[in-house]
Amino acid sequence: MAHRPRKRASNQNARTQWQPVGEKRLLGFAGYKAGMMHVSHIDQTESPSKGQEVVSAVTVVEVPPMVVYGIRCYDGVNSIGDMLTHDEKILKATGIKTKKKSGIKEESVRDARLLVFAQPEKTGFGKKHIERMELGFGGKDAKEKLEYAKSMLGKELKISEVFKPGEFVDIIAVTKGKGWQGTVKRFGVSIQRRKATGKRRHVGTLGPFHPPYIAYTVPRAGQMGYHKRTEFSKEILKIGSNADEINPSSGFTSYGFVKNDYVLIRGSVPGPVKRMLKLRLAVRKRGEAKTPQLIYVPGRSR
Repeated sequence: MAHRPRKRASNQNARTQWQPVGEKRLLGFAGYKAGMMHVSHIDQTESPSKGQEVVSAVTVVEVPPMVVYGIRCYDGVNSIGDMLTHDEKILKATGIKTKKKSGIKEESVRDARLLVFAQPEKTGFGKKHIERMELGFGGKDAKEKLEYAKSMLGKELKISEVFKPGEFVDIIAVTKGKGWQGTVKRFGVSIQRRKATGKRRHVGTLGPFHPPYIAYTVPRAGQMGYHKRTEFSKEILKIGSNADEINPSSGFTSYGFVKNDYVLIRGSVPGPVKRMLKLRLAVRKRGEAKTPQLIYVPGRSR
């Protein structure tokens, strides 16, 4: 049930839900999956290998700067309007041709989000069009959040201003698409014995005689992959700006060379390379971040 509906995602720019926090800080960022490698570091968890040197697989995410072009205000449930920057160059980049003059009463604002866009044209893999999204941020009350949002208008954000090494993040992305698949590959249904019914890669029964319909929980063929998924509590092992530290001599497979800031996230994340990922402050695992002790960060085989 955690993986339904198994249908194609409507958009690669996956919708994100933000959990409020009391401190004044940004809660998310967007980047592009470049590939994977491995690092050697000191294990700081409570596992049997605590304090020892371990090797972990990490995902490299390129995170070019994001631009704040507006503020979206809410009355608690619905949007009541946008406040946009006065920078014509930024508005032109977003495709907004005319400025919206805001008639928002600040006393009616109960919540606010930053309107930002990612800049994939600064990466090396060929994507040009900006990707707009809302970005959550924290604060004690609506007044403090609105003042903070106004101070961010028109600025360019870097990943180092949002997260720090050792923090845990949730990754929201659209998984790798695998097209239309049968029940064996899609649900792991056992293959029938050779002399069963003349068919082997099918479900033995679709359900009882009554009720006279097929329940939606019965494994059936259909779309596999290209689903929106969230992976919780992924640790940030490193945030760096010198991409030469991690770039292989021939670049990452099917991606090329990382040219901007990058993040090393422990473990795997959803989606193929070049797919946009959204990093959100972890909703399940928070607290004081322990700075990771990296020993060796090799590139791929030279």
